[in-house]
Amino acid sequence: MTFEEGFESLPLWLRPPPQGFVASDLDHLPGLPMHAELIDGSLAFFAPQTCFHSRALALFETALHAATLPELRVRSRITIILDEVQRPEPDLIVIKADDADHPNRTFYRGQDVVLVVEVISQDTRPRDTKRKPLLYAEAGIPHFWLTETQTDQLIVRVHELDSATGAYTCTGVHSDRLKLTVPFDVDIDLTTIDRM
Repeated sequence: MTFEEGFESLPLWLRPPPQGFVASDLDHLPGLPMHAELIDGSLAFFAPQTCFHSRALALFETALHAATLPELRVRSRITIILDEVQRPEPDLIVIKADDADHPNRTFYRGQDVVLVVEVISQDTRPRDTKRKPLLYAEAGIPHFWLTETQTDQLIVRVHELDSATGAYTCTGVHSDRLKLTVPFDVDIDLTTIDRM
């Protein structure tokens, strides 16, 4: 088998076009695995979710649904288009309510996002801690939470966008309780993750 024959036998989602993939490709590639995201024009995938990851998502999603203002909505595991070659899939986002929130919608736009929450997994650590925060900041998303476990304790690093620098500033590291007034009032007992 020649290289060309081998290449042609690959699924379409494994064969990037010469210019790389673009954001709209994620809606049209047949057989694309669930939860694929586009970072810098390249497809990225997730390993199976761990129990910790699942429990952290449940904790934050429940708390954010209870805390958000009527003009905001919470969404999980849905992509956001930041530009033509950036379409990450955060763990959770809080968005401005949109009358066009169709049930078959597959993405939101960066300008609609108020808060991004990423729960670090071993396979996503480099993207979650380095590349994605830069992308979210460049898109002007005002709030970013980065969460992980350290010695069986949930840690949340809260970041706010500094309008002067266009970069995130860490405004606090929380381990037992997450109590904030921006982007809205929220009070989360982080120790309840053990009961999720």
